[in-house]
Amino acid sequence: MGAVERVQERLAASGLGLAIVHLDKDTRTAELAAQTLGTEVGAIVKSLVFVADGETVLALVSGDQRAAPGLIAKLLGASEVEIARATAVKERTGFAIGGVPPVVTDGEGRQVRTLMDRSLLRYPTVYAAAGSPFAIFPVSPADLERLTGATIANVVEE
Repeated sequence: MGAVERVQERLAASGLGLAIVHLDKDTRTAELAAQTLGTEVGAIVKSLVFVADGETVLALVSGDQRAAPGLIAKLLGASEVEIARATAVKERTGFAIGGVPPVVTDGEGRQVRTLMDRSLLRYPTVYAAAGSPFAIFPVSPADLERLTGATIANVVEE
């Protein structure tokens, strides 16, 4: 099963009625995604993979913000937090950078620990990657929180 199909399966299982939109243009960065969708960069969800004391953690951040590893460490009570490199992202999530969705599971099939930045709450609809730079899904921030079991917090630089 391909990456986009795995995401569609998770979306279908959620019962939230979420659907993937396939695009002709690359949405690998928040800026490209916003241009392609005709929306603000802030409405794009960046699914950032961090390693906190060895644990995979996902930070969902608005496209116009930068995650703050120090805040993430404080929230998690972790002594060491760093953003995962491209090879580690693929190994830990099964997805390549530019297509990492907010639905990432661990080896047991459970959603990895997820933090969602409050800045995403500014928008009625946000757009998240769906396993490929050419696939996204629109979702309300409330449904994104439900879908991922995320903890809502401030995780971006001030």
